[in-house]
Amino acid sequence: MAGDVQRHDPFRQAMSLRDAMDRLLRESFVSPGMMFTTTGEVNLPLDVMEDQDGYVIQASLPGLKPEDVQINLQGDTLSIRGQASQTAEEKGRTYLLRERQQMTYARAVTLPGPVDADHATAQFEHGVLTLTLPKAEAARPKTIKIGSAAQR
Repeated sequence: MAGDVQRHDPFRQAMSLRDAMDRLLRESFVSPGMMFTTTGEVNLPLDVMEDQDGYVIQASLPGLKPEDVQINLQGDTLSIRGQASQTAEEKGRTYLLRERQQMTYARAVTLPGPVDADHATAQFEHGVLTLTLPKAEAARPKTIKIGSAAQR
């Protein structure tokens, strides 16, 4: 029976923890703060703000030009997609390190209410997309004044 007893090997567990830490550090170094979707796209980080008149959405799209970005609004769902093009290889040069690759950014978000798409605006400056989406008239808060009985 003494042969059936397994002894605890702390080095075996320590090595697996070390491998896990190495992997975590390697992945966070390659893509800090980026989350990938199941399709391999970068999950575009957004700031979404609301006031009584509408919504303001800001998205960071580093390395993209306005023509690389598609914005769609369907009902109350906003989708943003951008694709950075791969840099062309230059003849006569050998890459010693090539980490910048073609990236596709994508994100869809459902807004709390309907939007007036005809009056929406988009600005793109220094890699930051800013969308201003006014609320549809039906979604804006209304003030109802109370009248006195004498006004009837």
